[in-house]
Amino acid sequence: MASERIEDYALLGDLHTAALVGRDGSIDWLCLPRFDSPACFAALLHDESAGYWRIAPADGGQATRRSYRGDTLIVDSEWDTPGGSVRITDFMPPRDRGADVIRIVEGLSGRVSMRMDLVIRFDYGSIVPWIRRSDYGLIAVAGPDTVCLTTPVNIRGDHFSTVAEFDVAAGEVVPFVLTHSASHLVPEAVRAEAQQALVKTESFWTNWISHCTYRGEWEAEVRRAVITLKALTYAPTGGIVAAATTSLPEDIGGVRNWDYRYCWLRDATFTLQALLGTGYVSEAKAWREWLVRAVAGDPAKLQIMYGLDGTRRLPEQTLDWLSGYAGSAPVRLGNEAAGQFQLDVWGEVLAGLNLVLDSGLHCEDTAWDIQCALMDFLEGNWDKPDASLWEVRGPQRHFVHSKVMAWAGVDRAIRAVEVHGRQGPADRWRALAADIHADVCQNGYDADRRTFTQSYGSPGLDSALLLIPRVGFLPWNDERVVGTVDAVQRELSSDGFLNRYATAKGAVDGLPGTEGAFLVCTFWLADALHGIGRGAEARALFQRLLGLRNDVGLLSEEYDTVGDRQVGNTPQAFSMVGLVNTARMLSEQ
Repeated sequence: MASERIEDYALLGDLHTAALVGRDGSIDWLCLPRFDSPACFAALLHDESAGYWRIAPADGGQATRRSYRGDTLIVDSEWDTPGGSVRITDFMPPRDRGADVIRIVEGLSGRVSMRMDLVIRFDYGSIVPWIRRSDYGLIAVAGPDTVCLTTPVNIRGDHFSTVAEFDVAAGEVVPFVLTHSASHLVPEAVRAEAQQALVKTESFWTNWISHCTYRGEWEAEVRRAVITLKALTYAPTGGIVAAATTSLPEDIGGVRNWDYRYCWLRDATFTLQALLGTGYVSEAKAWREWLVRAVAGDPAKLQIMYGLDGTRRLPEQTLDWLSGYAGSAPVRLGNEAAGQFQLDVWGEVLAGLNLVLDSGLHCEDTAWDIQCALMDFLEGNWDKPDASLWEVRGPQRHFVHSKVMAWAGVDRAIRAVEVHGRQGPADRWRALAADIHADVCQNGYDADRRTFTQSYGSPGLDSALLLIPRVGFLPWNDERVVGTVDAVQRELSSDGFLNRYATAKGAVDGLPGTEGAFLVCTFWLADALHGIGRGAEARALFQRLLGLRNDVGLLSEEYDTVGDRQVGNTPQAFSMVGLVNTARMLSEQ
């Protein structure tokens, strides 16, 4: 089994796909050539037989220290050994051909004995490739994929793996370059220039982060978060994935394991808020263009999520030959939630498109036509039950957050007419917004408990209720908002961090087991505390959340307050977005 904790992994990426490298020098997760492609290293979800690539001192052990190199996605890991010190620099250069994963071993002092172990297993560990030696390393081929390793060190085969043993002295540099290409193309026959690629990669990230406009108390934390969000962007289309992984468990040993390597409209909209709020307008423009292509067609068939290129069919299946992270099975591909009716998504999309309008980007007629079509659907369907933003697999209900977001979508469409000069029936839409608002306040509010509830007629609560004032449905100082913040904090808190909702027996989601505290919800709580005037408490909570990040500043989806560890897919866009937006709110930006 993968021995690393989720927080022991750092992210590498090239804006097409991503890899996870552990503190032990092992890359245990890599999908090629895209985020949602089959993994050739899947030890993360099984054991080393599913594929991995480790370079480390021969004696093993975790790195003594590691960090990203400045504001980049280049990871420097250093080991201090009895014989000396060594650094391994890992990165993926911005892609202009096939995907490259480059690892540079550099001697810092003394002489260190090193070992490389490479096990390539295509299709999530199920396919052993045909491997042949080349003048520069090896070439591995299986079906549509070719992977080439180029290195100056001698390599040898060892029980269906590739091994290299070598020494590195102070001042010596040994590169390893792994390149993917389609198998019908001629493999690269020349050694990649690792040092040149390093300079190019560092320059790319340094230039990109220089456009960040956030200035405040948490500049380093915000810059790391937006770099991570950028790394989760699929450059060819502008789509933004929810996370780099599939099936990292929300409940260690349980079944709450999902594939997050797709583009959720809701997650992307929150990501858009964070990127626009820190100065990244071009990313917003690319996302809008992706969105218009993805949702084009019948608005009644709007999905909550799509593939990186707008693919609609994402059938869910299980990979039964993988045991799962720490025995958390099943490992899932695809996500059947793509077929759910989640009312809030219509509102999220309308709000996101309005956010782009507010940023000053010109709205094409096609984008506005789609917004009007989405509004037509909302008018006839806002009063239907749904599965909520949490994708519950139990019975559909009238979820309060879903209705609130329907209202927000209508409100933003009205704004597009009144502020941005678009053509639409604003009077009719104002009446619709008033009807939704009245319905929520009448059926979704428990006056005896002074709180909005998760769904109409239910006693349960939901952390998404904290967004009611944030989207403008009610002001922060409304007593119903204050009462809801108090109730959610009191009833959904786990050691000060928030659960999405109660997951005890008979809970609304219809799944066994429990889950960790949901990190973005806790960021929402910090926002809400600030909004209702409890600023010191909000700042204290935010600092606690920052303390949950791993040593290189990453957050997964959830946090296990009992096991004191990150859980869920990683790095999670929702969590990093929460960090950025809360920092902006507390800095009054």
